[in-house]
Amino acid sequence: MASTTLRLYATKVTPNASHSRLFSSHSADDLPLSGIRVLELGQVIAGPFCGQLLGHFGAEVIKIEPPSVGDPLRVWRELDVDGVSPWFRSLGRNKKSVAIDLRKDEGRELVKRLAAKSDVVLENFKPGILEKWGLGPSDLHPLNPSLIFTRVSGYGQTGPWASRPGYASVCEAESGFRYINGNVDPKTDGHAGPPVRPNISLGDSVAGLHAAFGTVLALMSRQRSASQGKQKGQTVDVSIMESMMNLMEGIIPEYDRKGKVEFVAHKSLIPDIILPFQVRGPSGSSVTGIVPTNAYPCLPSPSTAGLPTYIIIGANGDTLYARLMRAIGREDLTGPLYAHNHHRVARQAEIEAAITEWTSSRSAEDVYKLLEAAGVPVGRVLSVREIVKHEQVKARDAVEDVWVQKEDGGWNVKMPRVFPILQGSDAKTKWAGPDLGAHTDEVMKEDLGLDSDEVVRLRQDGVIG
Repeated sequence: MASTTLRLYATKVTPNASHSRLFSSHSADDLPLSGIRVLELGQVIAGPFCGQLLGHFGAEVIKIEPPSVGDPLRVWRELDVDGVSPWFRSLGRNKKSVAIDLRKDEGRELVKRLAAKSDVVLENFKPGILEKWGLGPSDLHPLNPSLIFTRVSGYGQTGPWASRPGYASVCEAESGFRYINGNVDPKTDGHAGPPVRPNISLGDSVAGLHAAFGTVLALMSRQRSASQGKQKGQTVDVSIMESMMNLMEGIIPEYDRKGKVEFVAHKSLIPDIILPFQVRGPSGSSVTGIVPTNAYPCLPSPSTAGLPTYIIIGANGDTLYARLMRAIGREDLTGPLYAHNHHRVARQAEIEAAITEWTSSRSAEDVYKLLEAAGVPVGRVLSVREIVKHEQVKARDAVEDVWVQKEDGGWNVKMPRVFPILQGSDAKTKWAGPDLGAHTDEVMKEDLGLDSDEVVRLRQDGVIG
């Protein structure tokens, strides 16, 4: 139903009747977002990740990049033989690359014309930049009243911090996420050293997910308005900081209800246990208030060249905990005093020591086999080398080979598939992230109606690339 809804409104009424068309006319796929055109003005991760998700499920994504240099992600981290990052080849999948210089008046005019024929403008500039260029909602809605603006920034489009540059690392810290991650100083319960960050730009990707979700909601809302004879655009305002706050589970409500006063548990609920409230801080490799779930040391494996190995055990369910204790021969740590999570939290040190003693005398492979046979959730800590060979990954084609086409041939690049998998939907990667400006001529001629001479002139003047 949602697929039909979104595709119907890809053909819409604009102030100029001649502009009424199926905007993404090149796509005939029966996918949820087929017929939706997205004009991606973002760069690096947050906006482009949203664009990748939308493009995978049928949207035509036209990515605007500065001529000559392109999206900075093209040259981030490891570079391939052609000087382009394989990461960009992954994040740019199924997109059309159009090189336009937004610093030039003619370049901005071209983008305006494309926006007038698009369903969504996706951007992650600092708030105010598009307005300065004359490309903000108030500039484009007169040309296309039903245009959706999906805007990703550090702190949102409003508020005293709106104009601040917002990188994922900083916003992760401001959201409270970095405060709860790291190793614990047993003397202070604070950080033992700097807060630990995941070795990815998590805030950018989480914001990109929120942006994609918000875009689809806005498309559905627009269709509802259209059924009532209204043309209604909408701004999807995504903040990296707020996106990370959305991951913070019960931390804020717990603090609000219990953090301002000392908390003595009601004896009818938790007999003989007093739990003073502490603002949640770092917890190493465990999770505060849930026991047992942790990383446990094992004997070195032949594959790790003598380095320590770890296994992840998640047995915090009551039945799972009992299974774990039977598997490790510690049934003395079961019974009424360990029956439920709040009992185990009060006895965490004892429980963790017993599990650690058991895993430390075994290899990770042995621990994995024994606990899997016992029906206890367990996982090895795998590197990318092991992931691409993983039997579950292979069985579900979770890593795909994508061809990078070059004039003299090309090569395959392994990439994680775009998820989720929609049953009955043939969503797939059609091409890797394209070379810079690979679709400029196509879009200028087919979508904007420019002739070859005009395209040549614009390129000579540095407006397009």
